[in-house]
Amino acid sequence: MENSFNNPIFYGADPFLLTYGGKYYVYCTTQNENTLANFATTSTDIDGFEVYESSDLKTWENKGYCLKKGDGVIGEKWFWAPEVTYYNGKFYMVYTSEEHLAMAVADNPLGPFRQTEQKWLRESKAIDGHILIDDDGKAYLYYVRLGGGNRIFVATLTEDLLSIEEEYEECLIEAQEPWETVDCKVAEGPFVLKHKGLYYLSYSCNHTRCPDYSVGYATSPSPFGPFKRYEGNPILHRNEKFWGVGHHSFAYSADGSTLICAYHCHSGREDNYKPRRFCLNTAEFKENACGEDILVINGPCE
Repeated sequence: MENSFNNPIFYGADPFLLTYGGKYYVYCTTQNENTLANFATTSTDIDGFEVYESSDLKTWENKGYCLKKGDGVIGEKWFWAPEVTYYNGKFYMVYTSEEHLAMAVADNPLGPFRQTEQKWLRESKAIDGHILIDDDGKAYLYYVRLGGGNRIFVATLTEDLLSIEEEYEECLIEAQEPWETVDCKVAEGPFVLKHKGLYYLSYSCNHTRCPDYSVGYATSPSPFGPFKRYEGNPILHRNEKFWGVGHHSFAYSADGSTLICAYHCHSGREDNYKPRRFCLNTAEFKENACGEDILVINGPCE
């Protein structure tokens, strides 16, 4: 697969890419006509999530709202960072609203996503949920706690994915390296890939408003850590054309041959980082004679 996707593709932040049934779906922090009319708008104007569908990763059709405020889901404002997992014949969306996490379910990747019981996953504030279904079927929730800087934690989920089974108090990642603290102490947008028995936890650092918003990763033999940072971080960072790149996700192409990374970049407006735009590039694991394979994102580029 060529590393050319007509970037930036459309307006949308925190993109999650799902491959299902030979098609591709993208769920974003929605930036619709109302928010684009005033690009400096706050996220209070966002009232749910739109979903986009494609058969080739280049031409996308907006299929409308797949989750909307007041339509069988909890939350009144600040709808951010949706992620969808296909599990046991259903589609599960973990999303953020009001700086809390919630889980909604649908029979179709286009939705509608709803809750049988309108509740938060945890009572305390958290954002940016990511679900990992491990090889043994165990489900893990990686997420970001707020307070003292955004920090990444992990919990186990119940078998139906609708509740947290156990939270672990050990922080997995917090911003501390020079590249991670250009703007402020933010580590967010976790995503885990399992490769050759290792857990690759990738994440974004610096505030999303920062041109140096970037992606790095750390590895561990356990889903609970401890995670060791890759010495070559960041693996996705600004260049002369794309900046503010981050809050990413990974998915394989429909034929399973190519790993693809979805992420957002700044709009290019000098006076504000909004509206952000959705981008795609290929990614891969490269063999390393000195140790574990290296996760590479082949971007940012057109």
